[in-house]
Amino acid sequence: MNEKLKLGIPKGSLQDATIALFKRSGWRISVANRSYFPEIDDPDIDCAICRAQEMSNYVADGTLDAGLTGKDWIAENNSDVHVVCDLVYSKVSSRPARWVLAVAYDSPVKKIEDLAGKKIATELVNFTRRYFEERNIPVDVEFSWGATEAKVVSGLADAIVEVTETESTIRAHSLRILEVMMVTNTQLIANKKVWENPVKRAKLQQLALLLKGALDAEKRVGLKMNVPKDRLESVMEVLPSLDAPTVASLYKSDMLSVETVVSVSAVRDLLPKLLERGARGIIEFSLNKLIGPENGAGW
Repeated sequence: MNEKLKLGIPKGSLQDATIALFKRSGWRISVANRSYFPEIDDPDIDCAICRAQEMSNYVADGTLDAGLTGKDWIAENNSDVHVVCDLVYSKVSSRPARWVLAVAYDSPVKKIEDLAGKKIATELVNFTRRYFEERNIPVDVEFSWGATEAKVVSGLADAIVEVTETESTIRAHSLRILEVMMVTNTQLIANKKVWENPVKRAKLQQLALLLKGALDAEKRVGLKMNVPKDRLESVMEVLPSLDAPTVASLYKSDMLSVETVVSVSAVRDLLPKLLERGARGIIEFSLNKLIGPENGAGW
């Protein structure tokens, strides 16, 4: 077996976000115009670009050793692959996307059972059919080549199943969400036989560790500050931390240096409180990666 890992990079909307994530994780991927085989600065990896919708099939049949694709497309293809880890990122936000069942805002349909005998347009055909079959609701599911939201407006479908992160497009077409059918996110997947190969498994574990570390670092920042010794306990009362803040004495001073990692969302409320309690010279700095035991959990 070739020991170089054949890794699939998703083409389309996730391509730039994936390459950017790899860069933050320590790998540089260079894509030439019209090339489906980008260069990567790792002699143990060969890259190929393919549609996210097809990725899990290529990984399952061994054409690719591993790849990044959505949980939704794995479910759609019913692919037998090993999920190495979840990676929540996108071109829009850091939230998982949702596949929703939507109807016209003024539609008489109030619950999913009201769609019995109706036509539903979606790109996620197989999953949608299984979803309604499991609930014993007979519907006509048709594949949509695009502009799915407009199908209801134009009268081509009674409802749609479409992916959304912000719901802005759903609202723009005067649609109403009837039900969330699936929450999805990007996953690093591997061929099951490849996962049993110790060399390739180690490379996949390295990828998962650093990709997740880069994503975790996006949500947090580092804080460093000077605190008078007699104000330390007061500062500690409001200072969150992953474990415990690092405290060190300053040279020939009655001040202490305190360093910690906190959530990005906590900083705006935290800084005024720290100043009130005696902290001085507060520095906020970004993190490139945040690595902990949880990044490799389940291996």
